[in-house]
Amino acid sequence: MKAVIFAGGLGTRMREETEHRPKPMVEIGGYPVLLHLMDIYSAQGFNDFVILAGYKAGMIKDYFVNLSINTSEVVVIGGKEKGVTSLTSNNVRRGWNVTIVDTGVETLTGERLLRASEQIGSGTFFATYGDGLAPVNLADLLRIHKSRGLKATMTITQPQNRFGVVEIDQSGLVESFLEKPKMSDWTNMGFFCFEGSVFGSINPGESLEEGLLKRLATDGQLASFKHEGFWQPMDTYRELLLMNELWDSGAAPWTEKP
Repeated sequence: MKAVIFAGGLGTRMREETEHRPKPMVEIGGYPVLLHLMDIYSAQGFNDFVILAGYKAGMIKDYFVNLSINTSEVVVIGGKEKGVTSLTSNNVRRGWNVTIVDTGVETLTGERLLRASEQIGSGTFFATYGDGLAPVNLADLLRIHKSRGLKATMTITQPQNRFGVVEIDQSGLVESFLEKPKMSDWTNMGFFCFEGSVFGSINPGESLEEGLLKRLATDGQLASFKHEGFWQPMDTYRELLLMNELWDSGAAPWTEKP
């Protein structure tokens, strides 16, 4: 079963990092976010990827052409002998099938998906934004999707508030403080399961969010799957720093098994 990853946007809100590379190639712990995301899928047995590239697509292609080198330990041989040897001692990413489709720089997400329909095929497939990490239980997502028998299922979550919350009584007196509680509303976190039949519902030149998803919801063809655990989008440089701090702590939540 294929996992489709959107990796073609300009990433304008992270211009500090994306001026010279695609947003999914921004690094956490020395590895691109894209690789972290693919590891989430691979750890759960899904190894067939279709990457929808666009902005600076050549960088993504080059990275995967040299994947074994990019994910290897490099050892410098000392003494009188001069030289560098690349050792693939920690390369756990073998067996991946990676197809990279250049879907254009200015293309919207719905159109990107449509342009890769031939490579994706007519079967059920996952699709994921290339800039958010979470240990989503993909088997449960697929199970819920199949049980509903609809064209699409969208993973939703209650994000953590960026700020602390103050609770007050009717007179305006402060009663208590809540440190960055989870919000009561649910949001789309960008992990989907689609049937191949959705390609017939995508109009050229539209975004996934404003086109296909709204249309499916109107038609009663969009189910939801609730994810209660960790989720962190990478929309700003501040969030990138946070994700690197989590990685450096040795307990990055997105690496946890569902």
